[in-house]
Amino acid sequence: MKKRNLLTTIISILIVLAFVVPMITSCSGKTADTDGVAEAAPKKTIKWRLQSYAGPALNDHVVKNAIDEFNIAANGEMVIEVYTADQLVPHGELFRALQEGTVDMAVSDDDSMASPVDVSIFAAYFPLAARYGLDVNVLWEWYGLNEIWEEAYDEIEGVTWLSQGSWDPCNFATTKPIRHVEDLKGLRMYMFPTGGEFMKQFGVVPMALPYEDVEMALQTNVLDGVAWSGITEDYTVGWADVTSYYLTNPISGAWSGGWFVNTESWEAIPAHLQQMLRLAIDKSHYYRLHWYWWGEANYRVHGDKLELTTIPDDEWKVVEDAAYKYWDEIADKSPRTQKVVDIMKEYIATMEKAGAPYRY
Repeated sequence: MKKRNLLTTIISILIVLAFVVPMITSCSGKTADTDGVAEAAPKKTIKWRLQSYAGPALNDHVVKNAIDEFNIAANGEMVIEVYTADQLVPHGELFRALQEGTVDMAVSDDDSMASPVDVSIFAAYFPLAARYGLDVNVLWEWYGLNEIWEEAYDEIEGVTWLSQGSWDPCNFATTKPIRHVEDLKGLRMYMFPTGGEFMKQFGVVPMALPYEDVEMALQTNVLDGVAWSGITEDYTVGWADVTSYYLTNPISGAWSGGWFVNTESWEAIPAHLQQMLRLAIDKSHYYRLHWYWWGEANYRVHGDKLELTTIPDDEWKVVEDAAYKYWDEIADKSPRTQKVVDIMKEYIATMEKAGAPYRY
């Protein structure tokens, strides 16, 4: 009987120890937490969605490469998912989607995504405003356009403008040759809003389509060409495969595009991630400058898909003169647009007085 009681006692002690020891260990762990010894719980990764104006092939060069680098540098704290034109929302609704928080970030010209600021008309291809990509960067960074854009977007709820930079020039790639201004009449062209509106006076018929439908529209003769880019983009996205001619006279020497964020999303991320994102944007600006500068010359010289044509200088001067008249019409829209036009005129006068290599 005593042996049985002793055995029962031992079993009871073991059962108690089985519960007590883990509790002691747990308590000692909690003490370590308060002393700062234990590891902190992992933070939740911030996730954003970015949509751009570009299709898949182009997007890798003009947006995604820089964001991929940002995602690596963010080291798990933040990940930005990149989407192409029309993938989440139609491009013409992109600004509103950004404002509502459907997307956290957008890369586009102000104009084609329907930004409701008076200066949006100067984005994309404002006619004859730039000759080189650097013209855009210098106008914003050194001639006061950054401050004007900040002022304009401060008046809009829900969206914060971060930066403006340059892309490629705007030239005609067509299925029919253009050798004279007269040849522009009746051409159905895929174009940005402002450039298309300006070229209508020369008989061009601007058409709006989803980006991904453009190649098929060229193949089926719905379109006669594109005036959406320079020759680098024509080769990169496949438009050089379905057009035959490239007009060397540019409507504009560079596209102006911006990086925009949803204000609430932007203010919710810490300062070091904001700074990292600004650095990634600057890297994107730099990459595009040398990629497009390389491509525009390379494909003219070494490309074998498009025949180059040129409108004579005396005929093209009619287009240039019309552009400056158009500038004055836009200047009359608001005091702010007047200020931008005055700055652009001052800039061009400076470049012309400086001479080569700024202007020839």
